[in-house]
Amino acid sequence: MHLPKFKEYLAIECHYSNHTVVAYMTDLKEFQEFLIEKDLCSVQKKDIKNFLAKMLSANLSERSINRKLSAIRSFYNFLLITNTITASPVQGIKSLKFYKKAQIPYSKQEMSNVLDENVYPETFSGIRDRAIIEMLYMTGIRKSELIDLKPADINLGKKEIKVLGKGNKERIIPINDRLVQSLKVYNEAVASQGVKQVATYFFSPRHKRLNPKFVYNMVNSYLSMVTEKQKKSPHMIRHTFASHLLQNGAEINSVKEILGHANLSATQIYTHQDIEQLKKVFNMAHPRESK
Repeated sequence: MHLPKFKEYLAIECHYSNHTVVAYMTDLKEFQEFLIEKDLCSVQKKDIKNFLAKMLSANLSERSINRKLSAIRSFYNFLLITNTITASPVQGIKSLKFYKKAQIPYSKQEMSNVLDENVYPETFSGIRDRAIIEMLYMTGIRKSELIDLKPADINLGKKEIKVLGKGNKERIIPINDRLVQSLKVYNEAVASQGVKQVATYFFSPRHKRLNPKFVYNMVNSYLSMVTEKQKKSPHMIRHTFASHLLQNGAEINSVKEILGHANLSATQIYTHQDIEQLKKVFNMAHPRESK
């Protein structure tokens, strides 16, 4: 009963993206299943702690557990706002502490290798896949943002794309001549398919919106051909985009705007990663380390 209203609240009042709304609702339904027959409005603090304990015993990461807790906390805050409950059972339950592992970005050579035209089949899907990976690397957009791109969002004449990011915030990202050329090739491939009208810029062979899991698996597959790094995902290409910009002297506030970060601290992680990589290289190369 309360979940549909909460979903509407997230989308309309909080202006959360569809991706975030779906994630929150999935987490809440999982919590509801854990409770078995117990009503969500009669939940006690111990129920939430038991749910978190179950997640920990299942070896779920601290980040994933905290996301689920965030969904639960938001739900009970909503029930407080609507006067459905008088006290939140989440009050006093703190998020789990965790330490981010430095993710080493792909090298410029690895990205050059994965964008080599010879890696891709000479088919519509091959042309599309290369355009997707180049778009991710040349703009740093999120996977969900790429999937939601519409034909009208791409302006090759002005060399820019319009992206609708988190919180329905719109931003303009400049693109270079290389990406413009790749997108022109993709547009020609689309025209050769006889496609009249599609809702999204990138689409499946059946002219449907791309599935997030498909995009992840596709990117992972191509990256597996060129790198042995454990993490192979669209998000790691975003990491790489930001790291390469900063390494080449880009101003951090400009990178923040391009990535669509709400605050500078989210962008500064990439400068920290560069420092960690520098430490690693220093420790391997310093003459004192070999003695």
